[in-house]
Amino acid sequence: MAAAGARPVELGFAESAPAWRLRSEQFPSKVGGRPAWLGAAGLPGPQALACELCGRPLSFLLQVYAPLPGRPDAFHRCIFLFCCREQPCCAGLRVFRNQLPRKNDFYSYEPPSENPPPETGESVCLQLKSGAHLCRVCGCLGPKTCSRCHKAYYCSKEHQTLDWRLGHKQACAQPDHLDHIIPDHNFLFPEFEIVIETEDEIMPEVVEKEDYSEIIGSMDS
Repeated sequence: MAAAGARPVELGFAESAPAWRLRSEQFPSKVGGRPAWLGAAGLPGPQALACELCGRPLSFLLQVYAPLPGRPDAFHRCIFLFCCREQPCCAGLRVFRNQLPRKNDFYSYEPPSENPPPETGESVCLQLKSGAHLCRVCGCLGPKTCSRCHKAYYCSKEHQTLDWRLGHKQACAQPDHLDHIIPDHNFLFPEFEIVIETEDEIMPEVVEKEDYSEIIGSMDS
C-alpha cells in the first residue's frame, strides 16, 4: 500500500481490445502493433530508430499516454519505447516523446467517444492526418517509396526488402489495394491495450480480524 501522503502507485495491465480503441484518436496506452502517433512533428526518423549496435531498425514495444497537467503544449502527450529484437543483438533501447496542445489541427477539442465509430474495419492506416506516410512494416516514418508503384512507403531498404519478399512483389501491380493486403512480417510485437489502474483500486478489501477471545470463551463454557 502507498504511504500516507504519497502519490498513488499506478499499474498497467495488458488486455485485449478492439482495433478502434488502439488508434491515435483514442490516445491509447498500448503494447505492440504499430505506434499510434499523435502528429507528424517530432517523430523519429529512420536514423534515430536504428540500433546503435547492429544498425537494424528498432521495433516498437509500447507507448503510454502521459499528458502533463499545467502544460498547454503537452495536453496530449505519449511516451514511446522502441527496442532491438534482432538476434543475437537485442540490446538497443530508445525512448521518444510525441505531444500536442488541446487545440490542434488533428483531433477534436473534446475527449474521444467511448463508443465504437460507425466504421470499425481492421484495415491498417499508413498515413497520418498530417499527410506523413508510414512504413508498411513497422509503422514509423517512411521517407522511402517503391520505385515501381510509388504507393508503398518504407523506413529503410531492409523493410522494403522484407515486404517485397512477403507479398509486395505480387501486389505492386495493384497499388489501389495495397492497404488491404499487408502481410504479417513477423516484425511487430502482439498488440494489447494497457489498462491503467491505481494500486488501491486492485487491492483486496481488508477483512476484519475475528475476536478469537470470544470464540475461545464460548468453547470453554
